[in-house]
Amino acid sequence: MDRVTVTMPGEVIRDIDRFEKNRSRFILEAVHRELARRRSEELRRSLRQPHPEIRDIAAAGFDEWAVSLPSEDTDSLVGTEAGKPIRWVPDEGWVEEDA
Repeated sequence: MDRVTVTMPGEVIRDIDRFEKNRSRFILEAVHRELARRRSEELRRSLRQPHPEIRDIAAAGFDEWAVSLPSEDTDSLVGTEAGKPIRWVPDEGWVEEDA
């Protein structure tokens, strides 16, 4: 564990003390929740605006992309018989293929 000094307004400290005797535990839980929220938001942002390289993968198609992988057992990476067929649509993201 590392020690960190945090400066907060007195009213915030009093509010914390109303709910929790252990300020460190309260702050640690709050930080964990905030980090989880930010990771979740980062994932949502990434899904809305994927990395440009994913467009190349989508354009090439999964099979061509899979061939470009190392010669290890790539069949075990993804079960192509499972799931639903999808495709990349610019400005929309991944959409389910019509059957």
